[in-house]
Amino acid sequence: MRSRPILELRQRDKYKIESIVAFGNRLLVGLSTGSLKVYQVNELADDTRKENGKAKLDNTADSPKSNSPANIKPVELLRELEKFSPRAIEQLAIIKEANILISLSNYYVSIHDLQSYSLQEQLTKTKNASTFAVTSNVVKDAATGIPEIIARLAVAVKRRLLLWTWHEFELSSETTEITLAESIRTLTWASATKIICGMNSGYVLVDVISQEVEDIVGPGAIGSATTNQGGRFGGMGSASMGYMGLGGYIPKPLATKLSDGEILLAKDINSLFITSEGKPLEKRQIPWQAAPEAIGYSYPYIITLHSPSKGSLEIRNPDTLSLLQSISLPNANQLHFPPTVSLAHAGKGFHVASERCIWRMAATDYDTQIDELVEKGRYDEALSILNMLEDALLHNKAERVGQVESLRGKLYFDQQIQKAQILFDQRKYRAAIDIFIAIQAPPEQVIKLYPRAIAGDLSMVEEKNADSQTDNEEVNGGSNSDSDSKAEEVGSPKPAIVNKLISKHQKSTSDTASIRSFIRNESPDNDNASIKASVNEDKPLEGKDLTAAAKELNSFLVDTRTRMKKFLDAETGKLIPQPQNGHDAAADPTFGSLLVRPESEAEAEKDREQKLLETAKLVDTTLFRSYMLSMPSLAGALFRLPNFCDPDVVNEKLLETGRYNDLVDFFHGKKLHRPALELLKKFGTGEEESEETPTLRGPQRTVGYLQHLPPEMIDLILEFAEWPLRADPDVGMEVFLADTENAETLPRERVLEFLHKIDVNLEIRYLEHVINELNDLTPQFHNRLADAYIEELKKRQDRDSESWKGLMQRMLSFLRSSGTGSSKQYSPVYSLGRAFSALPRDGMCSTSQTIDHVTDSILDANFYEAQAIVLSNMGQHKQALEIYVFKIHDFEKAEE
Repeated sequence: MRSRPILELRQRDKYKIESIVAFGNRLLVGLSTGSLKVYQVNELADDTRKENGKAKLDNTADSPKSNSPANIKPVELLRELEKFSPRAIEQLAIIKEANILISLSNYYVSIHDLQSYSLQEQLTKTKNASTFAVTSNVVKDAATGIPEIIARLAVAVKRRLLLWTWHEFELSSETTEITLAESIRTLTWASATKIICGMNSGYVLVDVISQEVEDIVGPGAIGSATTNQGGRFGGMGSASMGYMGLGGYIPKPLATKLSDGEILLAKDINSLFITSEGKPLEKRQIPWQAAPEAIGYSYPYIITLHSPSKGSLEIRNPDTLSLLQSISLPNANQLHFPPTVSLAHAGKGFHVASERCIWRMAATDYDTQIDELVEKGRYDEALSILNMLEDALLHNKAERVGQVESLRGKLYFDQQIQKAQILFDQRKYRAAIDIFIAIQAPPEQVIKLYPRAIAGDLSMVEEKNADSQTDNEEVNGGSNSDSDSKAEEVGSPKPAIVNKLISKHQKSTSDTASIRSFIRNESPDNDNASIKASVNEDKPLEGKDLTAAAKELNSFLVDTRTRMKKFLDAETGKLIPQPQNGHDAAADPTFGSLLVRPESEAEAEKDREQKLLETAKLVDTTLFRSYMLSMPSLAGALFRLPNFCDPDVVNEKLLETGRYNDLVDFFHGKKLHRPALELLKKFGTGEEESEETPTLRGPQRTVGYLQHLPPEMIDLILEFAEWPLRADPDVGMEVFLADTENAETLPRERVLEFLHKIDVNLEIRYLEHVINELNDLTPQFHNRLADAYIEELKKRQDRDSESWKGLMQRMLSFLRSSGTGSSKQYSPVYSLGRAFSALPRDGMCSTSQTIDHVTDSILDANFYEAQAIVLSNMGQHKQALEIYVFKIHDFEKAEE
């Protein structure tokens, strides 16, 4: 807001300015001599544009000097009425609808014509009047409902309140008189029918229609008119009522009407906000340092004029009560505001006067006001004012609100980051991390506060001994003495071998490379320097302090992982499609806080996905490091969930600490199955031994791992199933015989070929499982099982052993039952001719000999029953019976 003096009395002028009133382009000034001066106020267009902040002066070489703003007087005297009143004109007001001017002079209120300024009537009942107030309102007639303009004049005469009314420009003959408890010092209209009367002891609200008087009581330091108890409005006692003594001065009880039916009361340095019904509002007091001389309202601001000795005008936000501007106006002692009828009149300026000068106050346009507040970083004030202003008064209110909210959020964010970093440097890790979580700080901003043992290359902490040995000691050391936190390093070949295995199947780079990319993208002007400076070099972050800080960091990183689940699929590493609710997911502040670098509008979704993946990798890898240092037992739980940990970092740390079980879990989670199986084989076969890995000894872990691999990985399964089968066939066969979907859906041809090369007995076990348990009717498998039975039985020499006899019985059972249909229509699946030909015979037999001419000399006695079963299945029942009766001598089976 800008002040411009429009009228200044000359030094030789002996009179003083007592009162003013402005309407249209007229300014009426009441003097101490009783004279009334009428001025015309000139609008200075160029100066107005400059004040409004919209355009520069349009002075050109062709512009005549007579049109220059410097040559135009702010006001021109049109008329002076020296005999207007015999004494000083203390107060002026107009009722424009009735075309009258009202004055208070010589203790009387008088009515004048607004055009000629001639006296129409002196209201004799107003003798000894101290003040008056006028109001004009459009009111619907109670009987007809037709709206009409009603103007009212209220005059204070000691304890009496006198009221006159104009209906449609005609003064009513009736006068209302209401007597109050004590003398009235100020009058302020609260509405068309209610007026606030200020007295030394407080305020009352008077209904001019019903003549009811109601005390205004509320939680402040302002008392009511009928009670002098110090407990009124907060009970601050008589000391709060004003300056008693020293001449007996009591500050005037002030009041002004604000927007939306609110009214501000002010007495001494105390204030109270009420409704137009006199009810107090829950609002804190205005922080005045001294009692105001006058108060007013110029949309949308509260205006306060302080004592002439101070001579300052304050502009405050009615929402926040903050001081927005203070303007020095020497010796100013009164305010004059035009009526605010509509937005067209809102904030159009007002006048301030002293005994020697009158200033015109003009506001810059609202967009410029908002710009000035934003430039000063007063975002809360800017938002408050934006929310108070109507949309029509701003260029684009919604856009401006969004811009300021964004700036306020960034300022708040920066302030909180700074606060958290200070707390962190003071070793108040819990408080610092709580702030980082609350504001959803970018992960790298928090991680780089930690040393290399946790943050890796992203760390901004300078360390005196930042070599790898120190890092290893920090990871392996700490307060934990168990095997989770410290272990002896295992033989040197392991890191190299496993890293080599990873390099074949892992294309992504380590987190150190991505961290370097973060560092490269940071400029010297950013906050890294301040972060470095904030670290207490006298007390490095290590030992118990580092462990405590790491534990708090864990909660921040877990919270960040939880937020990331909304946007990034941990299984696939792809962005999760967001609901179409009218805005892009990337515009979500939560999404933006997860990106490792600021997001630009031009970047595509693929770039956002890559950046989010980088953040996920940084967060999970740092969480792993932090767990290893502070809570090693939790590292395994991290691996059993989908994660983005850097394999190189995890491999190195877990090998250093001998946490091979966790390393296997990690490889499995990252689908790095070959390195995991290689590691299991090394410990399972005894190539590497460690007292800390008893569960890795033997084939059990390898078999369990292979059982969880899908059928499409058959090559890898067969490759690493061989050593368990040779070490412990019963355990190894569980890879193929387990009651799981993976085992049942393995390519059976591939499995059979693999098992046949190792041991026919393993092939037989698998075929028995496929045929008997899984009911596979594939002829090829049935023929193969028959061949395998016969081949194994023929080549074994222990024909008297229980093992050989047991195998024979399994073959006989198979030959009987391998088929479909009922007993009468039984049809074997295996080839009968092929089975019969495969049965063993003496060397004298001829392959061309027919079944009808089978003799004793060509049959192996151990296979008589098998021969009989096959012959029976072929329909050669006579030959079968001959074998049972004459060769085996088993008459019961013959009868069957």
